[in-house]
Amino acid sequence: MNTLFDKIWDKHVVQIVEDGPTQLYIDRLYCHEVTSPQAFSAMRERGLKCFRPDHIYCMPDHNIPTHDQDKTIEDPVSRTQVETLERNAKDFGLVHYGVMDPNNGIVHVVGPEKALSLPGMTIVCGDSHTSTHGAVGAVAFGIGTSEVEMVLASQCILQQKPKSMRISINGKLSKGVTAKDVALFLMSQLTTSGATGYFVEYAGSVVEALSMEGRLTLCNLSIEMGARGGFVAPDEKTFEYLKGREFAPKGEAWEKAVAYWKTLKSGDDAVFDKEYQFDAADIEPRITYGTNPGMGMGITDSIPTIDTIGEAGRASFLKSLNYMGFAPGERLLGHKIDYVFLGACTNGRIEDFRAFASIVNGRKKAEGIVAWLVPGSWAVDRQIREEGLDKILADAGFAIRQPGCSACLGMNDDKIPEGKYSVSTSNRNFEGRQGPGARTILASPLVAAAAAVTGEITDPRTLM
Repeated sequence: MNTLFDKIWDKHVVQIVEDGPTQLYIDRLYCHEVTSPQAFSAMRERGLKCFRPDHIYCMPDHNIPTHDQDKTIEDPVSRTQVETLERNAKDFGLVHYGVMDPNNGIVHVVGPEKALSLPGMTIVCGDSHTSTHGAVGAVAFGIGTSEVEMVLASQCILQQKPKSMRISINGKLSKGVTAKDVALFLMSQLTTSGATGYFVEYAGSVVEALSMEGRLTLCNLSIEMGARGGFVAPDEKTFEYLKGREFAPKGEAWEKAVAYWKTLKSGDDAVFDKEYQFDAADIEPRITYGTNPGMGMGITDSIPTIDTIGEAGRASFLKSLNYMGFAPGERLLGHKIDYVFLGACTNGRIEDFRAFASIVNGRKKAEGIVAWLVPGSWAVDRQIREEGLDKILADAGFAIRQPGCSACLGMNDDKIPEGKYSVSTSNRNFEGRQGPGARTILASPLVAAAAAVTGEITDPRTLM
């Protein structure tokens, strides 16, 4: 096989159970407040301690508000979950970056930016978008609560080995096309189940040219194609991004690490279970029109007509459009919107704020638009202010909120009201994902910014 996935996976195999799963060693476990409480409770009941507490990092992100974080969380369920994580981390001797801690943020933003996620690692978290960390050249995937308990207790997990897939995107992205657009394009081509059972390696000139932030966005959305995870082979761009960060190796250890990381690539003779090739020229800025991330189109296109949908999928297609208030064949350019959300583990990094600011600079937020601009971490927030982006945004009528998952999902105060349209840089547009009855249109930070200053779905290329 000789794929990078095989190299990393095989290096972490502890034992293979005959006719069963693989016992895999895990280098890093991240815990947030939503999926860890039952795992810690089970540990207590069994009188167990964490096997390698120094390999585990905890931080709340889903339930925390993005305003007044210095005050007590009002929602009792959210408050209980956040306080429970803090207590569990203390009881089990784990590092905890709590609310208002300058190290806090969305776990999938904090891990790479602190170099807690490194090439060649196996990384897990009780969250499907753990695939984000694959951008540094790691095998990273989401796990369930019982599996979180396994890793807490043994630093190992039982897993069936996924198949391998390589997706190559070649050529050069045109003006206004971002990593988010690439990911939305791939989902529309492969569908939300097209990569089920696979671990995806992203390759090709487009991926090589992406910044690390762009690669993090691309890998983040692997799960939305059904993949177990996705990753990019580490290269000089990866090493440059990681060098000097808090938990990156230092001195001689750095040189030794880089020498090893340079071996982390698929061989020229690597055989994948499945391969796809795509051309960058086929990708323009994109938006979704339905209720799964695969229901997307180029921003200048029209929603598919009913005759282009297979008979088996027509009922769900029409149900989805009915929920969204759209019609088959409709163009969405110029469609009025109500909310704009910039943030999430998909697009809450400094590069995303730079992109948003580049569009709104010298313009004003459209009347009636509610915009939530939420950094993915306090480190991103600090960088926004150091670069003066906060002033550009403030002059255009936008305010920056405090870090957290925010309007990505309806688990905190930032919910989109029923029937309202949200152009969102997050990762999912399921019914009710951003709040009961909310209508979510997934897009890049550039498309979100264009909507924020025009009040409608707008091709960002017209404002660039």
